[in-house]
Amino acid sequence: MADLSLFTIVSTAAAVLAIAIGVLGPALAMGMAISKALEALARQPEAEKSIMRTLFIGLAMIESLAIYVLVIVLIILFRNPLLEYLVQ
Repeated sequence: MADLSLFTIVSTAAAVLAIAIGVLGPALAMGMAISKALEALARQPEAEKSIMRTLFIGLAMIESLAIYVLVIVLIILFRNPLLEYLVQ
């Protein structure tokens, strides 16, 4: 049973580390995308619709990466496939 507790603690720590690293990249990318969009709007205000549409599509794509990380972390936490091998 001590092995099971240790495995649970290690998998939880790995999940926390994965979500921390996995969300850092999309957060930085979103910040850069918004910054560049604001620069483009300052230079060409007449192209606002095109810039904003492209920005929102890009932000949705970036956000999907963070959601994928969340799904994998939730699988690790609640339905760990390695847990079956440890119990046997």
